[in-house]
Amino acid sequence: MENNRTLDSHTILYGVFGDPIRHSRSPIMLNRAFREAGMNAAYAAFHVSPQALGDAVRGIRALGYRGINVTIPHKVEVMQYLDEIDEGAQVIGAVNTIVNENGRLIGYNTDGIGYVRSLKEETGIELQGKAVLLLGAGGAARGVAYALAKEGAACIYIANRTKERAVELAQTIQAYTQAVGLGLDEVEQAAGAVSLIVNTTSAGMHPHVDELPMPVDLLSDKHLVSDLIYNPRITRFLREAEARGARIHGGLGMFIYQGAYAFEYWTGTPAPVAAMRQVVEQSLAE
Repeated sequence: MENNRTLDSHTILYGVFGDPIRHSRSPIMLNRAFREAGMNAAYAAFHVSPQALGDAVRGIRALGYRGINVTIPHKVEVMQYLDEIDEGAQVIGAVNTIVNENGRLIGYNTDGIGYVRSLKEETGIELQGKAVLLLGAGGAARGVAYALAKEGAACIYIANRTKERAVELAQTIQAYTQAVGLGLDEVEQAAGAVSLIVNTTSAGMHPHVDELPMPVDLLSDKHLVSDLIYNPRITRFLREAEARGARIHGGLGMFIYQGAYAFEYWTGTPAPVAAMRQVVEQSLAE
């Protein structure tokens, strides 16, 4: 590790608000990015409880923080404290990145676009005209569905245990592309019609590593199967998909690219993605 530069009175400050937050890999990733880019900047993790969120956001303005990431459980609640919300974040109904433009706080959501950038860079998939099956209809699914629609996906099937939530999300996405809400028990016909299947649920995430989000006998070599989970790096769902001939894509790239987009919104310069990935992979291996 190179010497950490020292903070001085010109250092531009950034951070992440969450509850809990001590597990966050964002500080190592973004500090590495600033160092790689030769920027005098520092990024810290702040444990912000729900009742302190409004004060914390006012603190961004008062102290002149340039940018803040927002993670669970604040992505929806934080919106009421901001001055402006980007179109994508409005549709998704959640903000994970705040940019402070001279005291004016603008909210963005980089999760969905980060996911799509990772999917394209790591698999080479052409999304224009493709049919997609999304498993889950929560916050992550909203971001991914919107970003896939904007990339030209022709039809997005959204399958969720509570069908009403899938139908509701499909109605939102219909403003951008064809979308259909299904119950999880209805994935069979959709699986045959799509070339990309994306798990946005927590099924298979540590410690529940044996859970599967859908029946794997529906997967085949015509599918690219993608999982937003990155702990474990390769979920059981991806292992079973690969065993059936499918191409697979893990969730780590989404985490890295949502951070890369935040860096780019804050600094206006391309993110040093390779260095960001390297430090996160190293920290996950420790």
